[in-house]
Amino acid sequence: MLKFVSNKGGGEPVDIETAILSGYAPDGGLYVPEHLPQISVEQLEQWKHLSFKELAFEIVSLFIDRSIVSAQELKSIIENAYGTFEKEEVIPIPKLRSRKNTYVMELFYGSTLSFKDVGLSFLVNLVDFFLKRKQERLSVVVATTGDTGPAAASYVAGKSTLDVWVLYPKGLITEEQERQMTTLQQSNVHPVGVYNCQEGADDLDLVIAKLYANQPFKNKVNLSSINSINWGRVMIQTVHYFYGYFQVADKIGEPISMVVPSGAFGNLCAGGLARKMGLPIKNLIVANNKNGCLHRIFTKGIFSKEPIHETVSSAIDILVPLNFWRYLYFCVDKDAQKLKQWTEEFEKNGMVQFDETTFNAYKKGFLSRSVSDEDTLAIIKEFFEAEDYLLDPHTAVSLVVADELNEEIGDHKVLCLSTAHPAKFPGIIRQALNCESLPEAATHPSIEQAKRQCQKGYTADHSHLEEALIQAMEYQCEQNRKIKI
Repeated sequence: MLKFVSNKGGGEPVDIETAILSGYAPDGGLYVPEHLPQISVEQLEQWKHLSFKELAFEIVSLFIDRSIVSAQELKSIIENAYGTFEKEEVIPIPKLRSRKNTYVMELFYGSTLSFKDVGLSFLVNLVDFFLKRKQERLSVVVATTGDTGPAAASYVAGKSTLDVWVLYPKGLITEEQERQMTTLQQSNVHPVGVYNCQEGADDLDLVIAKLYANQPFKNKVNLSSINSINWGRVMIQTVHYFYGYFQVADKIGEPISMVVPSGAFGNLCAGGLARKMGLPIKNLIVANNKNGCLHRIFTKGIFSKEPIHETVSSAIDILVPLNFWRYLYFCVDKDAQKLKQWTEEFEKNGMVQFDETTFNAYKKGFLSRSVSDEDTLAIIKEFFEAEDYLLDPHTAVSLVVADELNEEIGDHKVLCLSTAHPAKFPGIIRQALNCESLPEAATHPSIEQAKRQCQKGYTADHSHLEEALIQAMEYQCEQNRKIKI
């Protein structure tokens, strides 16, 4: 049975159920498998024509032992997760007309129009399955820059096993993203708008870390997480890299590059691990906005926390890409002691300068760029006029980077990951197209419906958020116990 360990080396190996339900490892590290399954060329050939759901079953089965989740149970979880997506194929991959050999992986056909739906629809259903079997209830807390929160809230809504507390920096996400959380009326969904987040959602991550470190509180509310620190999110996100490759490649082994709009490195971590498992991706390309936290890592070998910039691609306005530590673990021969030293150094000094050997090990197969808002807006307008194809601002970042790195990528196919529907960013679309009325492609029925619904939620100032959350979450936990009684 494949076991899971902390990338910091603390604690004992655990099974997949424990890793998923715990979120963080006991030492504050991120769970990783003891080894990555290796997939042969023969297996890749066998999988090439599978549907997304069929492929998800094959890949996830490499990590989840049949003694924990049977084949039929896993198929049911996958069907429940993706059976509600707008497109039967789950992830369409159109080819662009104005760029040679360039495709777009449209990851936004779930309930909240974001690629986060692809991961959270599966993870929440898996967590719910485990909790029902154990007859337990979890409180999960999530910080969001605009996409994780709505997806977490949407898939947890109505689940009898879960309460979700979604923290978002008030004023730093779009009204459309906010309403995707605050118009959910189910009693187990608790949106929390937080004022005065000077460093955006990174401020919220620090508060969540303190809640995890508060062991009495953690035990009292049965605290866990379903954001990208949870291994389940990374595991299921490896699937769309395999699926995208199979849809675009004419034959197994063909070199294909993938461009990913990037902030916290959760999506790219999955891509990096998919390649380590045997998927023949030539380049994984980091598409950063002005904040450039990952661009510094992949060009200078520096993991640092710089002042945040508000950009038009707000969902990737991230300062600390936590999942990079998870990927780095597999680049340094699973040396947990090194990971522990680096993370402690970063917590103490706000910066780590990696040695040359480490830098060369993790940057292999990666390219990166950091792009401006001006270029992001310009390419949205260009594509809409040239192809009648509307990009959201994050997909636009990936297309700008693909253009800038065209010579380095070379004459082979490029797959740009499209991570959100443009309807979530109407103000940015108006700005890019210099128009007052939105084109039909910038609207969606679910977004329009949310505009007509009542909103609910909490608000708090960042200066007293930790105390306020403890009080609210403990109260809710007590109410749940009374109802159960």
